[in-house]
Amino acid sequence: MSWPNNTKYPTVDDLRNKARKRIPKFAFEYLDGGCNEDVNLLKNTTELRNLELVPRYIVANNEKPALQTTLFGHTYDAPFGIAPVGLQGLMWPRATEILAKASLQHNIPFILSTVTTANIETVSKLTEGRAWFQLYHPAEESLKNDLIKRLQAVQCPVLVLLCDVPSFGYRPRDIRNGLAMPPRMTFSNIIQIALHPNWALNTLFKGQPEFANLKPYMPKGLNMKQLGQFMNRTFNGKLNKDKIAAIRNAWQGKLVLKGVASTEDVDMAIQLGLDGVIVSNHGGRQLDAGQSSIASLLDILPNYKDKITIMVDSGIRSGPDVARAMAAGADFTFMGRSFMYGVAALGHTGADHTIAITKTQLQQVMEQLCCESVTQLPKHLYQSKQ
Repeated sequence: MSWPNNTKYPTVDDLRNKARKRIPKFAFEYLDGGCNEDVNLLKNTTELRNLELVPRYIVANNEKPALQTTLFGHTYDAPFGIAPVGLQGLMWPRATEILAKASLQHNIPFILSTVTTANIETVSKLTEGRAWFQLYHPAEESLKNDLIKRLQAVQCPVLVLLCDVPSFGYRPRDIRNGLAMPPRMTFSNIIQIALHPNWALNTLFKGQPEFANLKPYMPKGLNMKQLGQFMNRTFNGKLNKDKIAAIRNAWQGKLVLKGVASTEDVDMAIQLGLDGVIVSNHGGRQLDAGQSSIASLLDILPNYKDKITIMVDSGIRSGPDVARAMAAGADFTFMGRSFMYGVAALGHTGADHTIAITKTQLQQVMEQLCCESVTQLPKHLYQSKQ
């Protein structure tokens, strides 16, 4: 096997370790941390990796595995995409643009967050109109309608409604670091910046991160406290049937509900005519007392498989993890932290490197299983006879 790109970093854990050293502590902890005691953050990956796969050596035709996966009418080159992450430019300058370009090059989906650091129009150009968009539901109808109008203007193919943020997660690291709302720059943070001159100079040269999608709606000259008040005032994360139905009526493209963790929410999505759901617990950043994402997926699949497109994120870090989630029955997977570790570690080459190693890992797993296509992975999931 030939390793893609930089042989010093053959795993996401290697990229994570490099990222920890390369960026300020407050930026790394914003990316890396969960909520409360990090219980669900740890369960996400641990419980996913408890799934076991079974090779079929003798009966296989030994064909080269096909990673291609068709989703909402588009055939992607792999069964994984780039999940939305807020404030990507905080971890590395122009991280959003780096990831968007790499998604087009590798033909995988990229989901742009409402609260990240590049705007709809820029990312649409970089992805040739293929980028999806994740909507934090605004409190004001006028803002919601204008965001949808902008998405329609660039012919965004998939709108993703976020349903798992009825409140901001309780994240102790961010509170200590001054990154909760309202944010503040502490003396400790200033020292951290000084100790990471590469990050600081790149940020100075390319511009401080800002909420690019929201810039047209924000009063000029806000200080940090006023910015926090604006964000709290602008967004109401609580979705209900009427709000979703209104967006379904206004949006002619594919519509997906993200943050689903119960059969009741999947059932509601089907009733309202949505095209898909992303089973997720926000990367363990919202509800520490909840289930892992893979546990929720396994609860949902028996009754809803083939009734709606069911995707999953949270806890997926590698090619073997993608194989496990697809074997469990997911139609597609998304990863957020893995790609951000790559960009934070390696800058403009980090996204390409992370996508390449994930593809290589997944192909090796499928070759070892003698699995010819992604759709055949569920046949390789180990089922206990007890």
